[in-house]
Amino acid sequence: MSNHIHKGAEPFHMEGNQIGVLVLHGFTGSTQSMRGLGEELASEGYTVCGPRLKGHGTHYEDMEQSTYKEWIQSVEEGYQWLNERCEQIFITGLSMGGTLTLYLAEQHPEVKGIMPINAAIDLPELEQMRGKVEPRFLDAIGSDIKAEGVEELAYEKTPMKSIQEILQLIDLTQNELGSIKMPALLFKSLEDHVVPPENTERIYEGISSEDKEIIELTDSYHVATLDHDKGEIAEKCKAFIKKLSR
Repeated sequence: MSNHIHKGAEPFHMEGNQIGVLVLHGFTGSTQSMRGLGEELASEGYTVCGPRLKGHGTHYEDMEQSTYKEWIQSVEEGYQWLNERCEQIFITGLSMGGTLTLYLAEQHPEVKGIMPINAAIDLPELEQMRGKVEPRFLDAIGSDIKAEGVEELAYEKTPMKSIQEILQLIDLTQNELGSIKMPALLFKSLEDHVVPPENTERIYEGISSEDKEIIELTDSYHVATLDHDKGEIAEKCKAFIKKLSR
């Protein structure tokens, strides 16, 4: 095992004004998938934090040793960092980062708004592996990107133990969706080979927010923040934050 963090997978912090944005990466991925969006938001003057989830951005054997509670701890630490500096906090996240966005929204009703991107709340393919320990590692799920020549910095293997952890996180988050009341901007890639697009509808139906909208991404696969629609995601997030933080 190695705790050496890959170049590009480091956590990032960008100091700005009193409006904070927490930017969360996904399962087996790294901050590389969210850094561009983080930089776009920071260019508006916002204070941005992109934590590295425990066990990510190093080696998949590190991930195997990490738990969903440690992933929650990683994002809670990022939230607290922003909380010490900002008056209002928004959260966005990709994939499991979107699940963690929803989880934090359940725990922190004071969050001003959320922007989950292809968030995972029901993964039938992983569900079939519930309770299994073999094989120890499965093939990777990273880099589901339509744009040619773009690679996600993600693990080449997925630990079976980590699948059990994400399933627990999903169970926990799914059960409390109704407690989410803040405004929500939900992004959904129409073609996604990792998280079925219906997940976004389930989230939309499950949360209690009155101000909620689904944005359909027509030209990106799962890792939309690195794909053709990344510019649209950034612009829509900026407009959403601007509208709510007036």
